[in-house]
Amino acid sequence: MTKHEFKVEMECEKCSATVAKALGKLEDTKFEIDQPNNLVWIESDKDVKVLEDALRKTGKSFTYNGTK
Repeated sequence: MTKHEFKVEMECEKCSATVAKALGKLEDTKFEIDQPNNLVWIESDKDVKVLEDALRKTGKSFTYNGTK
């Protein structure tokens, strides 16, 4: 699986919970959230567009930082 890094605007624990809920709906995907540093790492073989669509549904602004 490829590990992708995103910078996601998350000001509080509720924000990170919203991101976790959205990403949790994706099958065969693992993720890690670093809320204090606004970073999310997603391990998945899914296309980046699918990952971006899931993050877009949270209403949070984000930037794709590439693969790690």
